[in-house]
Amino acid sequence: MRIAWHLSGAEIEAESFRCIETEMPKHDFSPAEWRVARRLIHASADFGLAESLAFAHDPIAAGHEALRERAPIYCDANMIRSGISVPRLRRFNPDWSRDDIHCYIADEDIARRAAENGTTRALAAVEKGRKVIDGGIVLIGNAPLALAGICRLTAARELRPRLIIGMPVGFVNVVESKELLRRLDIPQIVVTGRRGGSPLAVAALHGLMESAPECA
Repeated sequence: MRIAWHLSGAEIEAESFRCIETEMPKHDFSPAEWRVARRLIHASADFGLAESLAFAHDPIAAGHEALRERAPIYCDANMIRSGISVPRLRRFNPDWSRDDIHCYIADEDIARRAAENGTTRALAAVEKGRKVIDGGIVLIGNAPLALAGICRLTAARELRPRLIIGMPVGFVNVVESKELLRRLDIPQIVVTGRRGGSPLAVAALHGLMESAPECA
């Protein structure tokens, strides 16, 4: 067994991307879409994700525009909020800060609201986050009901996100929530099926950033 102790973090990332390019030389993604797909493969070591990845309604361009205008970001998990790179966001707009990235799932009032209304914390957080979600960027990597709730409100024309990255993971309500999203004319990046997760949602946003002139 040989460990490459001498490689820096940047060199490890570059070598990882070289491996991905070598092992998956053929695909049908555009160059910008491939940057997203490559990031997901890099985050998971799962080439099968490429077959489950779907883009609709020009999400790359919509995402770049929203980032330049510092549209707020809504996340269903604090892992996503912590994982998003603020320095990368500032390449699009120098005013970006961690305060522009919102997650309410752990707020004290959310547990109380969920108990009072007989619902989940994920849905209670969506209700609290309406002003952020409407006109914002949405990243869902954990709670399918958060995605389903946002889709329901969007279909009812009560709000309209500028981009949804829909990648909840699991066995209950997961496939169904993604199917609801696929029916909407909202710019979206989706991992269909049961697979997903917060790290993939973050990776998708970072991959989307990489294809912008600001990140060249």
